[in-house]
Amino acid sequence: MIDLSVIILTHNESRHIERCIKSLLLITDKIFIVDSFSTDDTVTIARNLGATVVQNPWVSYAFQFNFGIQNNPFKTEWLMRMDADEYITSELAQELNMSMRSFQQDVSGLYVKRRVIFMEKWIRRGGYYPIWLLRIWRNGQGICEELWMDEHIKLSSGRTEQLQHDIVDHNLNNLTWWTQKHNNYAIREVIDLLNIKYNFDSKETVEPSFWGSQEQRTRYLKVKYADLPLFTRPFVYFGYRYILKGGFLDGTKGLIWHVLQGFWYRFLVDAKIYEVYHRVGKDKETIISHFRTEYGKDLRNPNQSVRV
Repeated sequence: MIDLSVIILTHNESRHIERCIKSLLLITDKIFIVDSFSTDDTVTIARNLGATVVQNPWVSYAFQFNFGIQNNPFKTEWLMRMDADEYITSELAQELNMSMRSFQQDVSGLYVKRRVIFMEKWIRRGGYYPIWLLRIWRNGQGICEELWMDEHIKLSSGRTEQLQHDIVDHNLNNLTWWTQKHNNYAIREVIDLLNIKYNFDSKETVEPSFWGSQEQRTRYLKVKYADLPLFTRPFVYFGYRYILKGGFLDGTKGLIWHVLQGFWYRFLVDAKIYEVYHRVGKDKETIISHFRTEYGKDLRNPNQSVRV
C-alpha cells in the first residue's frame, strides 16, 4: 500500500460506493468518507468495506471537501479526491503503486485523466477526453476552491506531474436523474457566471491562463464564455464541441450527451440568468437580495446557506 488516503463525499450513493471503494483498495485501505446523512445503505456498505465514515451537514461542495481535508484521520503523505460514482482503472492502480515513492519532493500534485462513460459509452470526442484533473496532492499543500461550480484543488506550492492512466466517471443512474441533477447544477452555474461579472465574494481562485494548467485554462475559457451574449454562447459552444471537436463521431449516445451537456444545460443556464435580469434587473445588490430570498443562497459566501 502507498502512503495515500482518499476523501470521498457521499449522499445516497449505494449504487456506486462499493465499486469505487473496491477499486481504491488496490492502492490503499485509508478511505475517508464525509457523508451528508444518506438515507440509503451508503454508510453501511462503506463501513463494511473498511472505510472510515463521518457525517456532516451539506453546505457546499467546497465546504464539505475542505471539512474532509481538515478532519481526515489518516496522516498520510498524499491525499486523493474521488467522487462516489468514479473508480480507478487497474492500470492507474498499478501505475500509482509503482511510481508514488519515486516523485521528487518538489512535486506537490499529480494530474490524472478522466474518462466519462454515458449510457455505457465512452465519450471520447468533443473535447471530453482526455480531461486532466488534479486529483492527488501532498498533504497540507492543497485546498478546494470556494466556488459555486467547477471547484478545483488549489496548490500552495510545488510543481505537478501527469499520470498516464485514467479515473473513470461512470454514473449508473437513469437519464431522468441526470437531467434533474443538471437542473440543480444550473443555478450554481448561474451564480458562478454572474460572479465573474459582479465579483460577489472576492474569493481567491485558480489564476485564469490559456497557457497554464487544465484548471487555469478552464477558468480562462469560462471567463471568456461569460462575456459572450446570452443565448448565443450555447450555440457557439455546442458547435465547437460537436462539429469542430468531432463530437458527431461519438454516435447516437454521443449525440444525446453532447446535446444535453453541451447545449441544453448551457441554454438552461442562460434562461435562468435571463429570468434573474427580467425579474430584478442588473443591479448587484438587488441580485444578491434576490438569491437570498428566492434560493436561500448568500452570494457573498458560497459556504453559507440562508434560511428562507
